[in-house]
Amino acid sequence: MATILLFDSGMGGLSVYREVYKALPGHRYLYLFDNACFPYGELSEQRLVSRVIELFDAFVSRHHVDIVVIACNTASTYVLPALRQRLQIPVVGVVPAIKPAAEYSRVHGRGRLGVLATPGTVSRQYTAELVRNFAADLDVSLLGTTELVKMAEDKLSGQAIDHQLLERVLAPWLGSQQPDTVVLGCTHFPLLADELGCWLPHTKLVDSGAAIARRVGSLLPQAGADQTGARAQVFCTEWTPKARLQAGAFGGEGFDELRCFIL
Repeated sequence: MATILLFDSGMGGLSVYREVYKALPGHRYLYLFDNACFPYGELSEQRLVSRVIELFDAFVSRHHVDIVVIACNTASTYVLPALRQRLQIPVVGVVPAIKPAAEYSRVHGRGRLGVLATPGTVSRQYTAELVRNFAADLDVSLLGTTELVKMAEDKLSGQAIDHQLLERVLAPWLGSQQPDTVVLGCTHFPLLADELGCWLPHTKLVDSGAAIARRVGSLLPQAGADQTGARAQVFCTEWTPKARLQAGAFGGEGFDELRCFIL
């Protein structure tokens, strides 16, 4: 039985956890979310890298971990090389699902592809290279937002969705400009799939969750999983009233009582 650590600034990694757990239910799961610095999309690159390295140096020294999943697109775009140099275990990142989305758009759509992500991911050269390599022949529009990251957190904390705000964020894609396929380039965004579908009813939403699960499975030993299921533990980095509300959502996913990880 392996111990799989999922990491995000908030609750977006739950969309990845669901896919990984569905494919690999017989392992032990840890989830660490850095709510003290949420959202990562608003941090500078230097601050983000130093913060994540500091957290991981402390966490893996206190907890046994066999594989890490950086379940955050923003962190993945900046931190993966540094973490892979420091850790002696596999580190899996999140890549915007531009390649499969482009393939879907060509076959089933009109060649109009949208990429919905945080401003950091939208402006990253790596994202531009993915578009150039896999969707150069398509009409591609990129939309960066941190509002929907916060909206997904609020939803899982039991708060009502602000549909007017959602409409304003998606305004460039509404009406005749609606993409036929949209890449959900932030792990928070699959948590809003139903709400996004209300405003983009004819759009195929594509995320990386299933691909990440396959990658994690390929890196784990083929034997040793506990088929009866294993415990899942969740850690935040700051006790807040919101974190206590979020604990209920994690409990609904099968995690034990929320704990605070202190550096």
